[in-house]
Amino acid sequence: MRYAALTLALLCLGGCSAAFRGDAMREADLPRYRHPGGAKVTLITVLSTQDGSGAHSALIVNGAQRVIFDPAGSLSHASLAERGDVIYGANPAVVDSYIDYHTRNTHDTVAQTRDVTDAVAGDLLARVMDHGPVMQSFCAQYVSALLRATPGFEAIGPTFFPKTLMERFAALPGVRTVRFSQPEDRDKRTDFYGWIGQKPKFNIE
Repeated sequence: MRYAALTLALLCLGGCSAAFRGDAMREADLPRYRHPGGAKVTLITVLSTQDGSGAHSALIVNGAQRVIFDPAGSLSHASLAERGDVIYGANPAVVDSYIDYHTRNTHDTVAQTRDVTDAVAGDLLARVMDHGPVMQSFCAQYVSALLRATPGFEAIGPTFFPKTLMERFAALPGVRTVRFSQPEDRDKRTDFYGWIGQKPKFNIE
């Protein structure tokens, strides 16, 4: 399957530090993509390679469609279909570019994936899409709140810290983890990454 080239003009990496994202796009105009392989929830954590601290938390939910919940995230571009803090049409090119944006020699990106039922994914999708923008520095707090209200994730308690959330997610049964590193430090403001129908560079599944 071929995807249109996605070109991301990458802004500074600021973790949970985004400006307000509006709701200008109508729901009918939003792209939809469902990734094959069943319903899944993926926790994304950006970690400093200097001291191991967490810089950002996000969720990728695959149910009737796949979206990225990027609370107070710093990635923004006209090519992305965004409402609030949700990126729609999260096909492999979009997910790949999202991970590429956060991964550099100063930061690694960890993807933790867990299979869920269609009903669980549908409920989480509805709450994510209805959530609205998140304030700066509250990414892990809102992601943990959404997860602990989700069947099968109740053991995740409230936290403001992305690394703590990652560690609690890892303790759940059936979690598959992959860590992405970038050996060279590229200037993300001028580095444009796009591809057509190629194998994803950062494959979370």
